[in-house]
Amino acid sequence: MKITTIPPRSTAKPVLIFPAGMPRSLEYLRKSLSDGRAVIGASSLNLDPSQDKYPAWLTLPYITEPNFPAELQQAIAQFDIGGIYTPNLVAWDFLNRTLQELAPGVTLVNASPSDTELHGYRAAFQQAGQLLETTLTLASNLPAKQAATKIELAALLRHADVIPGMCDHEKLRALCEIARHSRGGDIVEIGSWWGKSAFILARLARLYQIGKLLCVDPWSNQHLVQNDEQGMVDIVSAQVDADEALAVFEMNILPYNANHVNYLRLPSVDAATRYRSDTTVNTATFGCTDYSGRIAILHIDGNHSYHAASADIAAWSGLVLAGGWIIVDDYIWPYGDGPQRAGDEFMAAHQDKIDSAFVMGSALFIQLSSPPDGNA
Repeated sequence: MKITTIPPRSTAKPVLIFPAGMPRSLEYLRKSLSDGRAVIGASSLNLDPSQDKYPAWLTLPYITEPNFPAELQQAIAQFDIGGIYTPNLVAWDFLNRTLQELAPGVTLVNASPSDTELHGYRAAFQQAGQLLETTLTLASNLPAKQAATKIELAALLRHADVIPGMCDHEKLRALCEIARHSRGGDIVEIGSWWGKSAFILARLARLYQIGKLLCVDPWSNQHLVQNDEQGMVDIVSAQVDADEALAVFEMNILPYNANHVNYLRLPSVDAATRYRSDTTVNTATFGCTDYSGRIAILHIDGNHSYHAASADIAAWSGLVLAGGWIIVDDYIWPYGDGPQRAGDEFMAAHQDKIDSAFVMGSALFIQLSSPPDGNA
């Protein structure tokens, strides 16, 4: 055992992180340091590039070497180690079987790495099955397309879960169903930020062969100001980096782009004027995308002030096809009633042009009227 740094004394026994250079180990290190937890990094490499990140460090033999148990016992005794974190499946299994004999009272602080890594996939697969078993019945004149398979839905759910942002499961369930009852045409999203709902819409566009997705967002701190009733949202909005948000959006969406996604970095009303005059969009990240200029699904999730939500609906709703869908996100919003007032006013003014409307999760879903044959 090679000691290079003596760990600091702490009232709580330190946790040994081994192997210390794995990505999950470094995540655990960052959280531990943030929480003020004493940690010691350990590796079997002679030169581990992660060593400088740790406040304390020691070298252990490879777990396959005969002297590993004795060296581990010595380290535990010398530094009064109280727990071990290891994301390595083989190391975790070995220690799970032998640790109580080697060092009674010392515990593994993490669950099985396999269970941890697969938890999200298992949950997505289960949720996909539930979606298929509880299909919504929509009063729509458009015939439903064949439902996506369980593995297709599970993939959508799992990858959406990785992207930061908010899209409650009830809303997602409704999105999956209206996509089955959608005409062909463009999907336009007002307000994309990090890209969570954009990813969902992009995948649904492909699964149900709807069309191309256009994301509209100024990615601007100025346009994040919503004047919410207690100012809580605006306080948080002032702390975010809009340029970084766009980069995160591009990283999240680019791997799933099949030449069917692009964006306009413009305020919503300006983007609507641009879309009406030119349906070709070109960006450095996504290249050149040609849109039809006819909207099958309009997802409004931009600035939530009443003025902005009303302006978004006014600027874009006239481009939605007969039988198309308008979604007003955060229709139920604890910080204000802007989206709800704007949505209610639209429905009151266009009752004769609406086939159905319902709320699921926090979103309002409106389907515009279409002829009984669904061909208009």
